[in-house]
Amino acid sequence: MAKPDQPATPGRATIAVHGGAPHRGPGDPVAQPLIQSVNYVQDVGSSDLLYTRYGNTPNEEVVQKRIALLEGAEAALVLSSGMGATACALLALLRPGDHLLSSSWIYGGTRKLFTDEFPLMGIEVSFANPDERRVWRKTIRQNTRAIFVESPVNPTCRVLDIPQLAILAKLQGVALVVDSTLASPINSRPIAHGANVVIHSATKYLNGHHDILCGVVAGTASYIDEVKRKMIVWGQAPDPFACWLLERGLKTLELRVTRSGENAMRIAKWCATRSEITRVHYAGLPDHPDHAIAKKLLDGFGGLLAIELAGSGAAAERFLRKLRLIAHAASLGGVDTLVVEPRFSSHAHMSSEERAAIGIPDGFLRLSIGIEDAADIIADIEQALQ
Repeated sequence: MAKPDQPATPGRATIAVHGGAPHRGPGDPVAQPLIQSVNYVQDVGSSDLLYTRYGNTPNEEVVQKRIALLEGAEAALVLSSGMGATACALLALLRPGDHLLSSSWIYGGTRKLFTDEFPLMGIEVSFANPDERRVWRKTIRQNTRAIFVESPVNPTCRVLDIPQLAILAKLQGVALVVDSTLASPINSRPIAHGANVVIHSATKYLNGHHDILCGVVAGTASYIDEVKRKMIVWGQAPDPFACWLLERGLKTLELRVTRSGENAMRIAKWCATRSEITRVHYAGLPDHPDHAIAKKLLDGFGGLLAIELAGSGAAAERFLRKLRLIAHAASLGGVDTLVVEPRFSSHAHMSSEERAAIGIPDGFLRLSIGIEDAADIIADIEQALQ
């Protein structure tokens, strides 16, 4: 029985620091050591092979256990990138002749995987607008094996009703796969809301320092074994150093996510007062279309927001050239505040009309808010608007 002053289940901040780590005794290092070795001495006559590509070496094992605990999953697997995680996660579920139903609000790279690569493997993909719930049920076929969604959505900051989608998936006997990169396990645990699989680009919030490329898949132990088989065959295992950096980054996950969320809320409210900005996309604002869902499902509104500038693309270019503190760079979820223009990055393959149809008009800028002083971030935005 737990002592009165000790919770039966550790909090997420505690798990982020200690989860999955072996018990430390006298003389043991406090920090998890980096073991930069691909192979390990094997017992004669034993098939227990430790090998980095197999996802079972010390630095991999520790961080995988920690992420599984954070997500409330039986197991987790770290891969070499977020796209590698998405591909292997879905290939573990789908076979030639199967059908995947995907949200139309997804990352551009994921869309290209679904539209360009999966059809070559004999996998059909249909897209549904999350705002049209009846369409989802009508789009499911007899050969549908999975539903894929991203929530919150990059870069429009929309939030999907995961519990409702989980009910639909369960009734139809299909798996619900959620890319939860923008929320992180601090703000959302999709498995607790009925999802079967959770995916992260660990490059983002999980690591939080813009210095590794990694992905994560979490789910049941048997399913993760199948994902691991795909990872081994497709060569998607991460390097031990990347796992070591990811484990170190996780220690400050709760602090970073909380701070960036507080900053983002303050900045979003300020941006909403500016005439140069025609619209602010942030689920923490009462006028956001998914504010009620976000309040119900998320433990924080996150550090990502988007703004639309009056003056369209030309105004965006002037704004970006005048920034001093905020870096114009791809990716998100780190300690530094970054800004990116989706029409030249994640959605560059789409026409202006196609982008506008999914809520990304010219003049749309995505801001990943870091942990700097909010006043300094606001000052930089203000001077760039002038």
